[in-house]
Amino acid sequence: MPNNVAEYIEALLQSERLGHQVAHHRVLPGSDARFDEPRRPWPASIQHALETMGIDRLYSHQAEAANHIRAGRDVVIATPTASGKTLCYNLPVMEQCLADPDARALYMFPLKALAQDQLKTFNSLAALLPEERRPTAAIYDGDTTPHFRRKIRNTPPNAVLTNPEMVHLSMLPYHDKWAETLANLTHIIVDEVHTYRGVMGSHMAMVFRRLLRLCHFYGSRPVLVFCSATVGNPGELCTLLTGREVHEIRETGAAQGERNMIFLNPHESPAQAAIMLLQSALAREMRTIVYCQSRKLTELISLWAAERSGQYKNRISAYRAGFLPEERREVEQRMAQGDLLAVISTSALELGIDIGGLDLCIMVGYPGTVMATVQRGGRVGRAQQESAVVLVAQEDALDQYFMRNPDDFFSRPPESVMLNPYNPVVTDRHLVCAAAELTLRTDEPFLAEQGMADRVQHLMERGELFEVVEDTPAQGRGGEIVSNRKRPHRDVDLRSAGRGLHIEDVTHGEEKAPVIGTTDQHRVWTETHPGAVYLHRGQTYVIKDVHTATGSVQAEKKRVGYYTRVRSSKSTEILEVLGQKACYGTRVFFGRLRVTEQVTGYEKRSVRGGKLLGIISLDVPPNVFTTEGIWLEVGHDIRRACEDDFLHFMGGIHAVEHAAIGILPLLVMTDRNDLGGISTPLHEQMNSPAVFVYDGMPGGAGLTRQAFTKADELVRTTLRTIEQCPCELGCPSCVHSPKCGSGNRPIDKNAARFVLEAVLSGDPKTIKPKDIDVNLLDYARPEDNGRFGVLDIETRYSAQEVGGWNRADRMGVSIACLYDSGTDTMHDYEQNQMDELVAHLKQFDTVIGFNHIKFDYAVLSGLHPFPFNTLPSLDLLIKVHERLGYRLKLDNIAQATLDVGKSADGLMALEWWKQGRLDLITEYCRQDVIVTRDVYLYGRENGHVLFTNKAGQKVKLPVDW
Repeated sequence: MPNNVAEYIEALLQSERLGHQVAHHRVLPGSDARFDEPRRPWPASIQHALETMGIDRLYSHQAEAANHIRAGRDVVIATPTASGKTLCYNLPVMEQCLADPDARALYMFPLKALAQDQLKTFNSLAALLPEERRPTAAIYDGDTTPHFRRKIRNTPPNAVLTNPEMVHLSMLPYHDKWAETLANLTHIIVDEVHTYRGVMGSHMAMVFRRLLRLCHFYGSRPVLVFCSATVGNPGELCTLLTGREVHEIRETGAAQGERNMIFLNPHESPAQAAIMLLQSALAREMRTIVYCQSRKLTELISLWAAERSGQYKNRISAYRAGFLPEERREVEQRMAQGDLLAVISTSALELGIDIGGLDLCIMVGYPGTVMATVQRGGRVGRAQQESAVVLVAQEDALDQYFMRNPDDFFSRPPESVMLNPYNPVVTDRHLVCAAAELTLRTDEPFLAEQGMADRVQHLMERGELFEVVEDTPAQGRGGEIVSNRKRPHRDVDLRSAGRGLHIEDVTHGEEKAPVIGTTDQHRVWTETHPGAVYLHRGQTYVIKDVHTATGSVQAEKKRVGYYTRVRSSKSTEILEVLGQKACYGTRVFFGRLRVTEQVTGYEKRSVRGGKLLGIISLDVPPNVFTTEGIWLEVGHDIRRACEDDFLHFMGGIHAVEHAAIGILPLLVMTDRNDLGGISTPLHEQMNSPAVFVYDGMPGGAGLTRQAFTKADELVRTTLRTIEQCPCELGCPSCVHSPKCGSGNRPIDKNAARFVLEAVLSGDPKTIKPKDIDVNLLDYARPEDNGRFGVLDIETRYSAQEVGGWNRADRMGVSIACLYDSGTDTMHDYEQNQMDELVAHLKQFDTVIGFNHIKFDYAVLSGLHPFPFNTLPSLDLLIKVHERLGYRLKLDNIAQATLDVGKSADGLMALEWWKQGRLDLITEYCRQDVIVTRDVYLYGRENGHVLFTNKAGQKVKLPVDW
């Protein structure tokens, strides 16, 4: 089919409607290929395979990668899309398999579709090698049937192609079934590594550490091979992910075709401009991909474009995260086969899924980074033909910045990728998984990294990890730490900081409603609150209800002419200052914050024109999370000067917050949706006004950590963005935010300029360090409980005899034994002495027992009107259950902690009552009281008790009684 790119570009530039909206047009010249030879020649069979494929020489980056991988060195190849990265790792892997048929490789892809593509490529190359030693490969993912999963585990192929979730959920917890693969693992291939940033990057940093820990256990040290888009710090990224030094390869030797770059600044809706561009491309049967910034916009453009595209209506499809696997696979296949001419996608199709050669890429909104723009643009012109990329600007600050400063875009290097490998919210969950996989040892390298030992201690205090108590500790070995659960992995979602929730279509009221999408606990109340409009594959749904306990969101299909946007309020508390420095005439801080976000309601706005139709209040739980952030102190002198100039100070710092968040992706690889902000005219801990910008996910993602080092540039660029914007009172291109919880009120652009100019005019030499009262809670162990009593009772009748445990008030008392710490004496009370027992119980500061609140008090309530639940009580069973999530018997704790047990049991005591042996019952009851008392005193003194877990190990259980 002829390439109509040149004609399309000419028509656009000459268009009466769109031509004058083109802010910039630049032709990026193509480049010739550069070749090189590897240091060692390939074996004859591989050389023959390359020649059969028509490859007589390798690109220079391919040869460099081969040299390092074959020498056993970890490497990351960060070159453009379609530069032949696959050969970089397939050739060394296959060479290793030819030399050692037992060699194994693990290929990891962020998307299932990438694994499908790569399996075809692997098998095509393997088919050209000698049949008797031909390397084998198989996909192991969620679509693999149980039969083939067992077959792959029991008879592993040379290469297993999988994804992070399968490594986390199916390989690491069951590593004993993968022993052959792990023991012979020579290579780990990680594709699209630049996607492992933010929250997922924090998760993957722990997944890689757990995987390499198990490799070490089985005696292998695989070479790590990473492939990435062109980012600014590929080596640093891979080191953050794995803790190992990784060699960078950043110069491509592949040829590149000529590419037209067009910046279009539409006068009206960017979505409508994109549809017109798409219609023109469809008329020329150009294969096109349209990228949108949100799921909602993806669905809307797909819907509107189909309505206006006549004969091409069925050759357009949406594609986004949240689609079910089979839906995504169908779109990919139709695009690759040429059945679809256009696909409208979120970043889900930014990666190297083969959907055939494309001619045109339309981006509705700047993707947020130079790297993402280049990566998305790299989807076109893959056959080295002329291609075009059109960036349609939205009102966002970054979009407009580049429309006014296009040279800055083309001269700006790719951004650096950041992640927080030690995000405590994420690390804690993976440490519990790691301990379940293989007992942790306090002296192993895994726990020597930053803060790991502290997190382990924290988890032991919470009862999620247990320290094993050995009667005869092994010499020269660190202490052993085990998990409180056998399989904790299912509760860890690698792509979110919280637990995942399914969005279910309940339109037809099926008992098992179909799942149409997913969300997580962190976003559920902002994106899928009751009343929210949710779009899926061109269909409009309204959210009916949210059930966080069951992990489900109920949606009902409805045709509505509006969309929704949440309103919210926020507050922040400074937990820890990790850094501070002078920034022109003020201070900038970096540290840990506790953010409270409260959704208060939502707006209904008309789809046509965005007119406000109404505001509906919501009563939903607050979202409270700890994260990292930076904050700029604004002095009272600046506030007073601003107010003296009759400017709206609160509106000014609110505008500074929005503008800083909007422009921050220029400096840090993120988009504004990954960030949050709060501006306050008086922050209690700062005792001054302040503007906060924070990582918008629990634990932090390293974004503001990087921004702190560039604070001066952030302040300068924020002011320049506000000054350059031609609007008079403020707009989405400078100080308005599309996700502002207060509807961009108050906002004062002139006050923002005043504040920033005042900051910039100050002298950093006059700025001294400032102490901030972080008011961290003191978690010191509680003092003793003063005069305490320890209570236990034995009953006359069993639960069966009185009609069930819920009728404990009918069981009667044979004997009640009470220890008094004030006199160090034991007291016995029979059923006719309840008045004396109650009088004695009232004298204690605390009444202690083991299941006495739910059982003993229930029995006593049937014999005396006193409200026993009003007594100050400490129930050791309840405390243990709170720690563990399950109940333990007193005998288990006593045997492990004190090496003593109960002398009998409750059934024997009932039998004794029938025999009239009150003496034996009293002796047994007293023994229970003594054991309960001694367990309590041991826990109070040592901060823990011991118990024997299901694996038969004696472990420590931290307690705070």
